[in-house]
Amino acid sequence: MEYQNIIVSAAESIGWLRFNRPPVNALNSALVREIEAAFDWFADRDEVRVIILTGEGKAFVAGADIAEMSAFTPLEARAFARRGHRALGRIQEIEKPVIAAINGFALGGGCEIALACDIRVMAEGAMIGQPEVKLGLIPGFGGTQRLARLVGPGLAKELVFSGDSIGAVEALRIGLVNRVVPAAELIEQVTAMAKKIAANGPAAVRLAKTVINRGLDSNLTTGNSYEVEAFGVCFSSGEPAEGTKAFLEKRRPDWSKEGM
Repeated sequence: MEYQNIIVSAAESIGWLRFNRPPVNALNSALVREIEAAFDWFADRDEVRVIILTGEGKAFVAGADIAEMSAFTPLEARAFARRGHRALGRIQEIEKPVIAAINGFALGGGCEIALACDIRVMAEGAMIGQPEVKLGLIPGFGGTQRLARLVGPGLAKELVFSGDSIGAVEALRIGLVNRVVPAAELIEQVTAMAKKIAANGPAAVRLAKTVINRGLDSNLTTGNSYEVEAFGVCFSSGEPAEGTKAFLEKRRPDWSKEGM
C-alpha cells in the first residue's frame, strides 16, 4: 500500500510507523485506515519483533482533523469511531510489542493511540490529554476505557471531564507513561529499549503480551490459567531449549535456529 499520511519502514527487527501529516499529524479517516493497513503489514513480517510509533515534526498526533469531523452526520461519526476502534484494536492486539515514542503533542486521538500501545516513552516538553469535551465531544477511540484502566477511574475522569492536557512529569507521576527522557534522546532511548526486547525469545515475548492483555480482561484465577497454558506452549517453540542451553554455555541465544 502507498501511504499518504504515515511513513512505514522496518530495520534491525524494529518496525517504524511515523505519523506524517503536517502541520500537527491530525487524524482523519484516511490516516486511520493507513494505521490499520500498516499493522497488517507488520503482522505479516516475522523479522519485525517490536514496533515503534512516533510523529514527524512538533506533534505525535495532536488530535482529530476537526475540519473533517465538523461535517459528520451522526452515522458518519459512529462509523469514524468504529474505524478508530478497529485500528487501535490492531495496535493493542498485535502479538508484537508496540512502543509509543511521544515526541510532542499527543492529544485526543493521539493520546488514545498512545494508550493502545504497550509502552509509552515521553519526551520532556511533550503534552498529552483528552480535550474532547472542550468541543462538546467525548473521546471516541477508546480513551474513556483505556485511560481509566491505566491510571484509575478518578484520574481518568478528572482528565476527561476537564479536558486538560498534562506535561511529561505529571504523566509519569500518574502512571500514564513509563518513562520521560530528554527530547533529543527520545528516539535513541526508545530504539535501545526496542532492541533489548527484540533480543529476547520472540515467541515468548508474543505469548507474554497476549497473556497480560487477556488477563487484564478477566479475574486473577482465569488470568493465571492463561499463564499456565502459555508457559507450556513456550516449550513447543524450541526457544526454552535454545535459551537454557545458551545460558549454560554462557553465550547469546540464537533464536533463528531451525524449529523455532
